[in-house]
Amino acid sequence: MNEKKWFALYTRARWEKKVSEILTRRKIENYCPINKVVKQWSDRRKVVHEPLFTSYVFARVSELNVAPLRELQGVINPVYWLGKPAVIRDSEIETIKGFLAEHNNVRLEKAPVSINDRVRILGGPLTELEGDVLSIGNKTVKVSLPSLGYVMKAEVEISNVEVVEHILPPINIHYPLYAAR
Repeated sequence: MNEKKWFALYTRARWEKKVSEILTRRKIENYCPINKVVKQWSDRRKVVHEPLFTSYVFARVSELNVAPLRELQGVINPVYWLGKPAVIRDSEIETIKGFLAEHNNVRLEKAPVSINDRVRILGGPLTELEGDVLSIGNKTVKVSLPSLGYVMKAEVEISNVEVVEHILPPINIHYPLYAAR
């Protein structure tokens, strides 16, 4: 119970950065994934830093310290899964950090998931990551991150994908997805 884990916090709209600052001031380890997006106006283009997950910030605390976080200004509630605060794996936080370090203009996409083969990525920013592949296109791989309920999409050479295990897809299971281009 006292082991620190990552938990997702649902925040007020457009309060992600503020909540992250509040957590940092209270010396609570946190992560607000920031996406570099190129915005086009009629007279100029500008790189804007905006939260990747709207209304979400991740905090690394013990399970006993999750509930009190809802008292912080801007936090609506911890995210719950099956009646308990949803735990986000360290490897998934690291994957998001690595992905954002390599890619700009990441976009999120929600879609139903049919889990297929288990694969290991052999090259690129997702090297050595194992995950459930939703689809493999010409140069595109969608890898699911189950505890977040999202799928990350990145361009990967087909030769950089190694099948680890063939898994039959479950029937009628749908998860939200996380995708990036």
